[in-house]
Amino acid sequence: MDRRSIIKNAGLAGVLAAGIAPAVVHAQANIRWRLTSGFPKALDTIYGAAETFARKVKDMTGGKFEISVHAAGELVPMPGLVDAVQNGTVEMGHTASYYYFGKNDAFAMGCAIPFGLNSRQMTAWCYDGNGLKLMREFFSNYGFTSFPMGNTGAQMGGWYRKEIKTVADMKGLKFRVGGFAGKVTARLGTVSQNIPGGEIYQALEKGTIDAAEWVGPYDDQKLGFFKVAPFYHYPGWWEGGPQLDLYVNQKAFDTLSGEYKAIIESAAAFAHTEMQAKYDARNPGALKELVGNKVKLVPFPKPVLDAAYKEAMALYSELSASNPAFKKIYDDYSNFRRESNLWFRFTEARFDSFMQSQKL
Repeated sequence: MDRRSIIKNAGLAGVLAAGIAPAVVHAQANIRWRLTSGFPKALDTIYGAAETFARKVKDMTGGKFEISVHAAGELVPMPGLVDAVQNGTVEMGHTASYYYFGKNDAFAMGCAIPFGLNSRQMTAWCYDGNGLKLMREFFSNYGFTSFPMGNTGAQMGGWYRKEIKTVADMKGLKFRVGGFAGKVTARLGTVSQNIPGGEIYQALEKGTIDAAEWVGPYDDQKLGFFKVAPFYHYPGWWEGGPQLDLYVNQKAFDTLSGEYKAIIESAAAFAHTEMQAKYDARNPGALKELVGNKVKLVPFPKPVLDAAYKEAMALYSELSASNPAFKKIYDDYSNFRRESNLWFRFTEARFDSFMQSQKL
């Protein structure tokens, strides 16, 4: 059997496994693309996912497809990422879709909404439910397609100068909260602010804000928030499983061969899995170190969670009534959330609860 027959019958994965990838990629053009990240280089997990992706694409194409990765602000500021990909200023962007809810609230469901899906559920909705199909259909209005490329897992609830004991403590709180979640916290009385990650510490230190959420122990420790705000609340009920997306300009994507398109998909899937793995492996040690620095771990009181849940559901009803794009995606999302949690409550939650109560 000749090499062409092997490629045709084995598919790309088989070709790569057989070590004959050069026969595929040698026929392809040399390509140089640029990817703008929505994050600073200091965050090696989130920013690093784009570097992992670019490295995998280069490796799988024998160096014929190279993607340079640029931190937020190097080519375009984070708020301009969607426009940059849409207009073809860059071919790719890697970001949290909920940052761009100002364009349309439906953007948020590509990442996370308060009391939404956890990490595994989000991946399941995208890959085996209708999530990826619906989000790509929505993103097509902005001239790009998308691929899941990372998840942090459930996040912490942020850093506070004063402990949150009641719902009343939320009123008037100057709170840095990412993206769409601010719509819900504002209904609880916070003065919500969307400040880029690299500027949060300074805002906390100067008292410009009273509290801030970011990600979780590993990333938060790097940014030093514990030095200026001692109370670390949990859980981050607005980010139960925030997914990061790779945006690819549709016109640029359409110029690629089938092999290169498949390589992008495969490399993004690898980076997607690796990011979650890194957070799961690195957060425990970082949390221990934070506690060693006198950080006070405090759960949100149930009345606060109950009030936030009520406001979130009311908001989704209002948006569904006024925004057809949001309603189309949210109807499917909420159905998947209901069915998935019905399953998780019986075995996953019980198993996790039991194991976490043991002295291991």
